[in-house]
Amino acid sequence: MSEASPCLSCGACCSYFRVSFFWGECASSGGTVPDDLVVQINPTRVAMIGTDQKPARCCSLVGQVGEGTRCTIYEQRSSVCREFESSWSQGVQNVDCDAARAAFGLAPLPAPFELDLPISA
Repeated sequence: MSEASPCLSCGACCSYFRVSFFWGECASSGGTVPDDLVVQINPTRVAMIGTDQKPARCCSLVGQVGEGTRCTIYEQRSSVCREFESSWSQGVQNVDCDAARAAFGLAPLPAPFELDLPISA
């Protein structure tokens, strides 16, 4: 049985961190990220509009953080977004995920329950 990603009801990372990446990921350079959704932050890097300021919120995020969100360019998102994983999605805690969630008053994602752990006395 597969469970829905906790990211679908979160969106905290998209509203907390600056999403910056190499300009070569933009569509005009052969990448996938739409050019009109980024702002140049230095000669080699761009950021998603909205994440280049505080408070941050990616221009591609729709919905309410902690209640239900989605990325409007999910298939075109940058490598930074593709590589960011929620806590415990690969069996390890992501402290950055936890920090973003905490900034919005959300509890950290719980570690998965392990049925095969030995019980020590």
